[in-house]
Amino acid sequence: MRIRDLLALDDLRLILLAGETQAEITGALITDLPDPGRYLSGGELVLTGMMWRQEPADSWRFVDILVRGGVAALAAGDARLGHIPEDLLAACRERGLPLIEVPVEVSFGAVTEAVTRRLAGAQAGDLRRALGRHRRIVAAVAEGASLTELCALMSAELGVTGAVVSAAGTVIAGSLPAADASRLAAEFLGAVRLPLVTAGPYTIFAVDRAHRAAGWALVCGGELDPEIGYELASCVALERTRIEGGRRVERRLAEQLIALATAGTADLSELSARLRTCGIDAGEPYAVVSATVAEPSADPAVLGGQVVEELMDRRVVAAAAADGAIALVPLRSGTADTVAAALTARVAALPGVAVSIGVSAALTGPAAIRGGVEEAGHARRMAEARGGGVVTSAEIYTHELLLATVPGDVRRSFSERLLDPLFAYDRKHQADLVRTLGTFLDCAGSWNTCAEHLHVHVNTVRYRIRRVEELTGKDLSAMADRVDLYLALRAS
Repeated sequence: MRIRDLLALDDLRLILLAGETQAEITGALITDLPDPGRYLSGGELVLTGMMWRQEPADSWRFVDILVRGGVAALAAGDARLGHIPEDLLAACRERGLPLIEVPVEVSFGAVTEAVTRRLAGAQAGDLRRALGRHRRIVAAVAEGASLTELCALMSAELGVTGAVVSAAGTVIAGSLPAADASRLAAEFLGAVRLPLVTAGPYTIFAVDRAHRAAGWALVCGGELDPEIGYELASCVALERTRIEGGRRVERRLAEQLIALATAGTADLSELSARLRTCGIDAGEPYAVVSATVAEPSADPAVLGGQVVEELMDRRVVAAAAADGAIALVPLRSGTADTVAAALTARVAALPGVAVSIGVSAALTGPAAIRGGVEEAGHARRMAEARGGGVVTSAEIYTHELLLATVPGDVRRSFSERLLDPLFAYDRKHQADLVRTLGTFLDCAGSWNTCAEHLHVHVNTVRYRIRRVEELTGKDLSAMADRVDLYLALRAS
């Protein structure tokens, strides 16, 4: 309540002697201590019988203590002196502290009771209004309000600006600058615990219990109360669950299409019909994307599909197969290379997430699905061998495809058997045999070109290559032995 509201209570007959009436009263304190400063928290109406006043200077000291304590007003009683002394009035005017006269016949208890009653009524009103706002938001979500409508309700009902952001940095709903969205998504992924208050300021809440790489974040402007944030995040989660219900049907259709196509038992007419059901016309170009995410606590294929869907802003669905998630991506406004480039950029925005993605060449018609799935799968396995990233079909028709299909322990054993003697020699003699061998092979066995690249004399190159041949038992003038050593270097 404000001072003017207190003065308007006719039964109290309070009189304003000095100051303004706009200040907010947060409570009442009765005191006759000369120094009540330790009991002040700000906003109080201080009521006093002036037992502390022995001389005019006491008024100035008392008023200064109240001003430092941030009180809203001073109410002085007439019972002891029969009037308000001029020195107290002067001190209040000088310091800008509102001064109220309490008549002899009005008890301080009546004043404090009036203040308490009005404050309790205001708090109850605030609570009713807050409950009303909350109910309106929940009711709107229950009735099918979209995420965009939810963000608008948050602003209108709670004064909270917010946006829903994917882990890849896409603003799903609400308004947020692109640069902030990317930064906040990265902070969402890397946060040890949520909610997190970050620069802006913004407060970040997880929308649900999904893995963060495939999750959504609710980003609210300012330092938002966690209880309010949790409630709003649960509303977003409810809408996401509703959206996921429809997408599950689409995933089942995609799973059935891919299972039939890879089994090779369905006729083309059936595959064409199922392809159209998945949103791709028989003559429309598309690419196959295969994905996994290396995460100990999750199925690599399931999580890989969820991440790919988020990376592609939910424009496609991914079917989780035994070997990895598979998505058919229509090429309506680009090529397979542009799809791969976009995925590469988005994967880079997922720090600490081992996403492996393979992208096939452009395909047309249902008959190409089986080959496209195999092609994307080979590319994805190459990406896995590299520790993650995006690999296209253009990259797999090399020796790297062969290496990617060989078990890791076999690759390591092959490399160690040929190269360990060279590494041991380099460590013992501070030589440079391994680097020289790699440069020599990259230079197609040219002594002079290799020497130029290493900035050494050609005889030094000849000496080192002879030492490599002695230690490995290989003849670098023979193509087969060159291939063995080249593959050993690439497999290491």
